[in-house]
This record gives sequence, C-alpha cells and structure tokens, in this order.
Amino acid sequence: MRTPPALMRGLAVAAVVGQGGIAVTGAAVRVTGSGLGCPTWPQCFPGSMVPVAHAEVAVLHQWIEFGNRLLGIALVLVTGACVIAALFVRTRRRRLVLLACTMPLGVVAQAVLGGITVLTGLAWYTVAPHFIVSVPLVWLAVLLARDAWALPDDGERRETVVPRAVRGLVGVSAGVLFVLVVLGTLVTAAGPHAGDPATPRLTAFSVADLAMAHAHVLFAFLGLLVGLGFLLHAVAAPRSVLVRFRVLVVVTLAQGLLGGIQYAIGVPEVLVALHVLGSMLVVAATAWLWAGTTRPALADPSSGSPRAMVAAQA
Repeated sequence: MRTPPALMRGLAVAAVVGQGGIAVTGAAVRVTGSGLGCPTWPQCFPGSMVPVAHAEVAVLHQWIEFGNRLLGIALVLVTGACVIAALFVRTRRRRLVLLACTMPLGVVAQAVLGGITVLTGLAWYTVAPHFIVSVPLVWLAVLLARDAWALPDDGERRETVVPRAVRGLVGVSAGVLFVLVVLGTLVTAAGPHAGDPATPRLTAFSVADLAMAHAHVLFAFLGLLVGLGFLLHAVAAPRSVLVRFRVLVVVTLAQGLLGGIQYAIGVPEVLVALHVLGSMLVVAATAWLWAGTTRPALADPSSGSPRAMVAAQA
C-alpha cells in the first residue's frame, strides 16, 4: 500500500484549515455567549453526550458549543488520517511522519484544555491557553503541507535559499507575532466576550491598556516586516519568497485595520470572530514564509531522482 502524493497533500491542507478553523469556531462560541452551552465535559449534559432540552440553557447555545466539539472530533479523524497516510508514503519521510503525529496530539491537547475551560466555568486563564495552542498547531500544519508538496521525488534534506540573517529575522518576527496573539487573548479576556454573561473577566488591567499594548506589539511586528522587506530585496531573494512575503504583509495590514475598526465601534461579535480568523491567517502566512526560505536539497544523481538527474545534466 502506497499513499498517493495528492492524497497526502490534500490531508495536509485539510489539517491547516482544520487547525485554524477550530480557533474560529471557538471564537464563535465565545462571542455568542455559548461557552457553557454544554456545561459538562466530555459529556454535554450529565448522562448525555448530546444536547438535551434544559430550562436554563438555550438550545441555540447548546448546539453552537456542541458544534465546536463535533468539529474537534472531525479534526481528530483528519489528523489521524494524516498520520496513517504519512506512514505509507514511499520512501518514508521521518520528518513528514513526525509532523503528522503532532496534529492529532495537538487536537487531543486542545480537547483537554477545552474540558478544563468548561469545568472551571470559562476562567480566562484557561480559555487563553486553549486558543494559544492553535498557533503552533497551525504553524506545524503548514510545515506538514510543505513536506507533502515535496513528494514524491525530494528527500528529507533541505537547503536554505536565503542568507541566515533573513531566516533569523523571520524567526524573530514569528516570536513577536506569538506575543501579539497572546496579548490579543488578554484583550478578549478583559473585554465583553468571555463566553458566558456570568464569567469573570480579567480585571488586573483595563481593556484600553491591554489594547494599547496589543497595538504597540503590532507596530513592532509591522516594523520587522518593513526591515525584512528591505533585506529580502537586498539579498535578491527568490521570487517565491517575495510572493509569500507580500501575502503576509497584505494579510497583516488587513488584520490590523480590522482590529482598529472593531475596537473603535465597540467590538461587535462578527468582527471579533473575523479578527480571530485573521490572526490564524497571519500565523499561517508567517509559517508559509518561513517554509519558503528552504527547499529540498538536491539528492545524489545516482539516486535516480528526476530532480537530481536534471541538476546533474545542467
């Protein structure tokens, strides 16, 4: 049995979409006040895995929360399929298998954190990590897709296509982006959308102060992108890297504009959910840029790889 490259690629893309999508549906749960639509975990109600008629919990809130749980189950199936498919890639790629294994493990971790958030009554210090875990999972899913797209001819080794300083600046930008996302979760924790009307908010800092800190880090991230843009052109980076960089800039600017608008008009529910979607797109675009700074290394021409043979004849 051999996994077709097209199947591995399709599953990897589905993992990227699913890992980002679960964060967006989680935001929908939160902004609609449905965080306790299923007040127990892993059951929805005591004695029932599915929503049931209940005088104190609206049916709509039950199904919004339960729908998020169903998406989590679907994501387990997709990511589990990624692992099985990676195991049957010929020749087997160790890194591909390891990246695939992080997918279902991450979803399980998400489910456990989700259970903790429910059992603690949506305490902000449990909800924030529940969302933040999506950042490394989206990043790893993008790397999985990168390796899946290298099939079937390229091997494990990769070589850089830009100087080390460029990769270092992309890495620093990714670190600042992570801080930006963390601050975004704190803004939400102090704001009006805590998942349930009775949920205590973060009160140690005001929404205005947290939003200002969030904006300052955004400006730092944008500054790094400006510097990265100059550096990429200075070193004559490959066109593929420049395209990925431009996509990241566009997505980041759109996300920043959306964040400013939603704050100015009182953080309406729809814009909050879209802002979460934007954050996942920025993470995916940054990971895509990072992935593009390397390429599969040329194999030994004697290996018979078409790419290696063409390179040897050039």
